[in-house]
Amino acid sequence: MTSQAVFVLFNGLASGMAFFLVAAGLTWVFGILKILNLAHGAFFMLGAYISYTIGGAWPGSIWIYLGVAVIAAAAVGALGFLTDQIVLKRLRDVDYHYALIATFGLMLFCEGIAKLIWGADYYAVMPPPELDWPVQIGGTYISVYTLFVIATGLVVFAVLELIMNRTWAGKIMRAVSNDPWMAGTVGINVPMVLMAAVMASFALAGFAGGILVPNQALSPHVGASFILYAFMAVVIGGLGSIRGTFIACILLGIVESANATFMAQYGGIAIFIMLAVFLIWKPNGLFPAQGGH
Repeated sequence: MTSQAVFVLFNGLASGMAFFLVAAGLTWVFGILKILNLAHGAFFMLGAYISYTIGGAWPGSIWIYLGVAVIAAAAVGALGFLTDQIVLKRLRDVDYHYALIATFGLMLFCEGIAKLIWGADYYAVMPPPELDWPVQIGGTYISVYTLFVIATGLVVFAVLELIMNRTWAGKIMRAVSNDPWMAGTVGINVPMVLMAAVMASFALAGFAGGILVPNQALSPHVGASFILYAFMAVVIGGLGSIRGTFIACILLGIVESANATFMAQYGGIAIFIMLAVFLIWKPNGLFPAQGGH
């Protein structure tokens, strides 16, 4: 029983941190631009494909693996710049329904591009040798890659919290999110701040794709398996709240892991019960938006 509890805990934390790595960019861009980007999972998928193309199916070392993830983040961040100039910039002052339709179309476009370049086949990517072995904890074996994903999620959360609460860049983004007009009157270049927020959001999606590519079979639909949980986490945590999304991802991961271990015959039902409970108990999320963050 103890070994099962340890397995549920670590497996749940790893799933939660994987959800957070995907959801971080989603809630970031919503907090600043108030746009729910349905194409976020597609850019996560592109980040995974870029990592696979550069690093191959067997990354030679952890440094190559991390370097490729950073390159994927930069490439997807550059795609974010193009997307902002061509699509998102035109959606900032229109009804949110247009934003949902446009980002849904963008998601289909990205999946089509991925099929044209990489085909519809499934690919497998292995963790680097340094992470591809197990350790024994509490009577059960946990892979080092699982521990690495947990650590990466914690580091990304700490960095985002530091940026948003302890730096001038974060304060400027929060000011623009709270009142773009007032921020503009005091000399802040609002369009540039919004563009930087979009690029950062897309870069987070690309980085998540590079880090999590060994975690699943790679295909044009790989983003769908993560984006559903990411949306749930953003709703439970509070739209635009990085802290709330982080806590929600941990809860989702542990509940999903416990469901799969102890109630495998009812696959996924605990997640939806949990979502229903939070929608009734906290309909505005754990950390409701009070301006920007």
